[in-house]
Amino acid sequence: MTDSKIAKVGLGTGGPEVGVQGLGCMGMSFAYGPTDADEARATLERALELGVTHYDTADAYGQGENEKFLSPFFKAHRDEVVIATKFALAIPPDEPTKRIIRNDPPYIRQAVEASLKRLDVDVIDLYYMHRRDPSVPIEETVGVMAELVREGKVKHLGLSEVTGGELRAAQAVHPIAAVQSEWSLFSRDIEAGVVPAARELGVALVPYSPLGRGFLTGSFANAEKDLTADDFRRMQPRFTGENAAANVALLEPIRAVADSHSASLGQIALAWVQQQAEMHGLPVVPIPGTRKRSRVEENVAATRIVLSEDDIALLEPIASKVAGTRYADMTFTSAGRE
Repeated sequence: MTDSKIAKVGLGTGGPEVGVQGLGCMGMSFAYGPTDADEARATLERALELGVTHYDTADAYGQGENEKFLSPFFKAHRDEVVIATKFALAIPPDEPTKRIIRNDPPYIRQAVEASLKRLDVDVIDLYYMHRRDPSVPIEETVGVMAELVREGKVKHLGLSEVTGGELRAAQAVHPIAAVQSEWSLFSRDIEAGVVPAARELGVALVPYSPLGRGFLTGSFANAEKDLTADDFRRMQPRFTGENAAANVALLEPIRAVADSHSASLGQIALAWVQQQAEMHGLPVVPIPGTRKRSRVEENVAATRIVLSEDDIALLEPIASKVAGTRYADMTFTSAGRE
């Protein structure tokens, strides 16, 4: 593993410059079972050494605990990192499958102040609307977010799981730096409307779960059998039962490409996502999540893998064959509204 830093890219027109791969920090203290906090902290440091400067969290992750966990690292490296956090989504601890979504102005103002306090910073670099509440006009939501920029509490704006039309409406109010949505070899629905809109408007795509929440790495084959009881992947349809059995077979073409590159399954999955920047003509900064130094080294190395046309062709059919949806309830995703 070389210690040379990864390339940089602008996160949308007028957005911050970041490493071409970011780091999803949710799993360091939330959703994926037991965590070694010391190793997670070491992973944050190792990622920065390798040129990863974009760190992603949200107020929903552990009821704000993830932001608190990251705060010391951010304070120690404030001028070197881009802090991305989100508002709008709450997950009741006693009902992990339930989603409460709020986009109303008073809530946004309450949320940003709470995140600033937990992060212990003066300004958030990239502030996302985590999920869309269709009952609130997006122009109203982004209007309040724009006020936060003018007030110096936020530098850049982002949206998550919005449709192409919603992105255009938001951009008419204030420049949007990035759209965060699930995008991977298993999840490609955003290519129909969101990606073309982002390209047209000069907005970056920030793919979350580019490794299919670990499934694309081969680290587990059936969530109910292989993961701990508190792991939320046990509630996602494509990782359980007959769906999981069918989807495991879809890893074979990825394995064939990986063997030809002397790479891991995960590296090929990430290389495919990274290469969508060239294929679609827009900045793409995936945020694979990990809490291990060895994994962040592996993930970063994927930025240097170039897939051939034959590789791409072999991987192309996978998404259309995936069994099961991303979530049990898809209504709060862009795909559920397109």
